Amino acid sequence: MTAETPTPETDTDDAQEQPAPACVMSFNASDPSGAGGMAGDVSTIAAMGAHGLPVVTSIVMRDTAEVFDHHPIDADVIAEQARSILEDVTIAAWKVGFLGSTEGVSAVAEILSDYPDVPLVAYMPNLSWFEEDELQSYLDAFRELVLPQTEVLVGSHQTLTDFLLPEWDNERPASPRELAVAAGEHGTRYVLVTSVPLPDQFMDNVLASPQGAITGEKFERFEVAFVGAGDTLAAALAALLATGADLTAAVGEALAFLDQALDAGFRPGMGNVIPDRFFWALPPGEEGEDEEGEPGAEEAAPDDETPPRSPRHVH
Repeated sequence: MTAETPTPETDTDDAQEQPAPACVMSFNASDPSGAGGMAGDVSTIAAMGAHGLPVVTSIVMRDTAEVFDHHPIDADVIAEQARSILEDVTIAAWKVGFLGSTEGVSAVAEILSDYPDVPLVAYMPNLSWFEEDELQSYLDAFRELVLPQTEVLVGSHQTLTDFLLPEWDNERPASPRELAVAAGEHGTRYVLVTSVPLPDQFMDNVLASPQGAITGEKFERFEVAFVGAGDTLAAALAALLATGADLTAAVGEALAFLDQALDAGFRPGMGNVIPDRFFWALPPGEEGEDEEGEPGAEEAAPDDETPPRSPRHVH
């Protein structure tokens, strides 16, 4: 291009006039399997039509089957990552996953406290692989510093029971409402409890407040093990809240998205199945056409309570 060549300002101006998608800042670990962690958050947020702002809190050493080790990021580096982009971009929601260390929890909680009006979706993963002495300190800090700022706490029934009601010794499983009461004592408004066992090979997923269950969806139990499902659900919910969706509607849509992502899941290695967050992008005729023996081949039987499969509706 010479000095006399006119600049194509029209195209540039048109691009600048396009509204930016809602931005979601995610604090999570780097997961080299791409199943969960930061990779899962970014792909899920993008699939929901929002833009992810990833802040890495830890580097996890894992494959698709298990976690071997992790290296937490220095708390000051976590804070610097977030502060740098927060000075430039307006965010509409937070998503918190694994924060790496007790110091990481403190650093993230301080950042969250500066934006009290931005909804926070916090996901509590299964941390059974964590060193026991470090785990207790981490969970205590999460209860004290993150839960008071959390709009929705997401986690499996067993993980949330261990986290919120560690002394539970009743033969009856804790109800979603009882988990919500325990979370509410720390300031959390709602819990989204997944994998609540039901008879006949079904699992319940319930949004609850201390006053009781609000909404939820029942899914047929898959015959395979997944990794990254919880991060997917929490990130999808955060993205929907970022667009201004009502909480009840957002939970229903996030659960429908997760169900379809799991149904289209794939096994990239020798371990567990990974959700396909871009199932809706498959060309017509390919969606759900799994080879015999591949994950997703056993489709859940439809019923009156199962939302219709409308892949592009998740946007």
